[in-house]
Amino acid sequence: MAVRLLLARALRLLPRYRPLRVPRLDPRPDPRPAPPPSPWRPWLSWLPAVRSLLLRGPAEGLAAVARRGRGGACLALVMALGLVEPRLEEQRRAEAACRHIQTVFVGKNKPQKDPLSSFRWQGFKLEEYLIGQPLGKGCNAAVYEAAISSSHHPQRCVGQGPVMQQDHSSASQAAEEEAVVKPQEAFPLAIKMMWNISDSSSSEAILSAMGRELVPATGVALAGEYGAVSGHRKPVPGRKKLQPHPNIIQVLRAFTSSVPLLPGAFTEYPDVLPVSLNPRGIGRSRTLFLVMKSYPCTLCQYLRENSPDVWLCTMMMLQLLEGVDHLVQHGIAHRDLKSDNILVEFDSAGCPWLVITDFGCCLADEHLGLRLPFTSSGMDRGGNSALMAPEVSTASAGPNTVINYSKADAWAVGTMAYEIFGLANPFYGQGSLESRSYSEAQLPSLPQHVPLEVKQVVKMLLVRDPKKRLSARVAANVLHLSLWGESVLASKTLKPDQMISWLLCQSASALLMEGLLDKSRVETKMKMCFLANLEFEDLWAAIFLLLAWRSQAG
Repeated sequence: MAVRLLLARALRLLPRYRPLRVPRLDPRPDPRPAPPPSPWRPWLSWLPAVRSLLLRGPAEGLAAVARRGRGGACLALVMALGLVEPRLEEQRRAEAACRHIQTVFVGKNKPQKDPLSSFRWQGFKLEEYLIGQPLGKGCNAAVYEAAISSSHHPQRCVGQGPVMQQDHSSASQAAEEEAVVKPQEAFPLAIKMMWNISDSSSSEAILSAMGRELVPATGVALAGEYGAVSGHRKPVPGRKKLQPHPNIIQVLRAFTSSVPLLPGAFTEYPDVLPVSLNPRGIGRSRTLFLVMKSYPCTLCQYLRENSPDVWLCTMMMLQLLEGVDHLVQHGIAHRDLKSDNILVEFDSAGCPWLVITDFGCCLADEHLGLRLPFTSSGMDRGGNSALMAPEVSTASAGPNTVINYSKADAWAVGTMAYEIFGLANPFYGQGSLESRSYSEAQLPSLPQHVPLEVKQVVKMLLVRDPKKRLSARVAANVLHLSLWGESVLASKTLKPDQMISWLLCQSASALLMEGLLDKSRVETKMKMCFLANLEFEDLWAAIFLLLAWRSQAG
């Protein structure tokens, strides 16, 4: 295709042929000298044939050129096109193979098993949950461990109902003591209670105001709220829907309910409680609750207590890039990526499985996409200012200013790579760099044991100019090839057919390992993500980068 476009452009640049003059009827000779013969005249007879080469296909068009060709120049062109044709055919085969492989794996690129799959029409009311101890607290919500009440336990919520006692410390203590009486089984779920301090208490207003949190919600998450037993969620106006992905959190249930008195409420967030629970509270009586799968820890907590090897670190970075690429494909920007907003669990081989959570600051407007008109300085640019990409942090509000978020989350992944590989994030803490003003030369070096390919990916993710920055897709492809494509990269004369063979081997391996329930589920899922997003141009760009980096290093 590239050669066809090149030839088409070349033909448009050829000088126009000046037709021969028709002799005058006047017998008097023309005093003007005759124009010199056009040097392009011998080529004109086969220009239609070359156009047929571009329009009808190389095989038929090349034959037409050969029939009409005249002179050595035409013969040279025919020979050149004949040499190019096999490579074009290889490229077409590679592109077709990528499309076929992608079709096979798109349907297999699914998240993990839903822990509420056996409770299809349960869990749409707060009273149906047993709530345990707090798991964490953010700037706009508190998260608690939870489980669906079974027939062996009373269907109640710990601390449910307004507390009218004057002694609020004793009320909180009573709620905490009640929480001790909880089932011995594990809590497989987590409930996130949003703090409603500025919106009304009506369900519609709450769902509209907090709609960003519902971007990763499943199709049945809101079924109970709207009474839609069909299982299709009612879309929040203006919000995009996000298809499931292994590295994106899933909101399994979402509903509004009265704010209960939960363990630790008076200690951790007394001011956001409603007046019915705390006379000094400023919260509303009703808010939004989100039910998700429970995870052992955040990425920040995991890295604080563990020192994973290079392979595990690369796998973690790869998962973040795959998750970000999935968001970009759906026209969504997270805008608050940080290690505290990444949850971690482990597969049977001990490999960390990362999921991106907390979409409260995301840009998911179905009309704007990834381009936000920045007309006023008071507009919301996103969450964590320390990890805000340069094109976002330096944007100046104006009538014609538009912030493009297509590579902003990829930049944030580049900053978190330092944490993943055992260093401090260069954009955090005292003396840290600022995204508004840092220069690329100021970026610290990654540890010596980190592979060259990973270092280069991090370096190119943190390029200030988003036009020169790697996309999450190409960066993920580079890491995939670095981990599993050594046989392809080792070839001195890499051809598309060799790449097809490698892709087919990867496809067969992923399908077999999925069927055999291999011990490294994360690795299998990552291979499936790679194959489900297979694009010839993006893959070839990653191969080109890898070969160029290795050539420079050699």
